[in-house]
Amino acid sequence: MSLKTNIESGIKDAMRAKDQDRLRALRAIKSLILLEETSGNSTGELTVEAEMKILTKAAKQRKDSMEVFVAQGRNDLAEKEQAELTVIEEFLPKQLTEEELKAKLSEIIARVGASAPSDMGKVMGVATKELAGLADGKVVSATVKALLG
Repeated sequence: MSLKTNIESGIKDAMRAKDQDRLRALRAIKSLILLEETSGNSTGELTVEAEMKILTKAAKQRKDSMEVFVAQGRNDLAEKEQAELTVIEEFLPKQLTEEELKAKLSEIIARVGASAPSDMGKVMGVATKELAGLADGKVVSATVKALLG
């Protein structure tokens, strides 16, 4: 089943359960999917990679908004963002643990032959493609820097 079908089913269930937080998050995801499907560079049907990219972007937006709201003392808005983030994360693949991430990055570093911090660009190019949706970009970058440094 495609992500769009799962989202539409989830919207119906959330409406029946009168779960406003879940409904808001699912509608936001559906909106992003529809925007991507109707954009000029799309064929109408999204690939799994495109769906993951949309979900990852939505999750990152929620995390960034939460940080801003917490810094401003707006815990009510931060809680709404957290609720939406929880729903979005249900559709994302399980995130790698710190140990799993280090193991994968060590393997990538060995494969590309990186040995110094100046090789970070080579490693990040491969890592961002292979670990898309599995780990946050900031965490990947920090881990690569620590492994090469």
